[in-house]
Amino acid sequence: MAADLRGAFATAVIAGVVAGVLDAIYATVLWGFILGSNPAGVWQSVAAGLSGAAAFQGGNATAALGLALHFFIAFGMALVYVLASRRLPVLIARPLLMGILYGVPLYVIMNFVVVPLSALDFRPPTPAGVVRALLAHVLLVGPAISLITAWRARASHLPGMEAVDRAAR
Repeated sequence: MAADLRGAFATAVIAGVVAGVLDAIYATVLWGFILGSNPAGVWQSVAAGLSGAAAFQGGNATAALGLALHFFIAFGMALVYVLASRRLPVLIARPLLMGILYGVPLYVIMNFVVVPLSALDFRPPTPAGVVRALLAHVLLVGPAISLITAWRARASHLPGMEAVDRAAR
């Protein structure tokens, strides 16, 4: 049991790092360069979820805090998926489809639960904002988590993988 939990934790760390890096690149390029902000400001806005508007005066320190929070959240997203995959073999049998689908609730939870509960002033997203954020969760974050989870599960030959392999055929 302890080894299984260690394996789940390790998988969540790997998946969280990969999903976090993909999403961080997307956010930094889109909001930090293309849409006219600056890269540090992207991550200061994440830190502002804890400290409010003061994060924007914190320089690189609050940008680093925002990036750390980003990866902590990505790890949490991955851990939920990894643990769920132990009970729902379809999450491993159909990882790409399940990852795309997983991206939808990730987007909804982040934008309509986490952000409104943060120290930020919540404003409902614009239609363009919905598309931008949803794309990242559906095409990058969810699939990265699901594909790594499936890869690690198959590589470790977890109990019940025979049923998953049959279902995948």
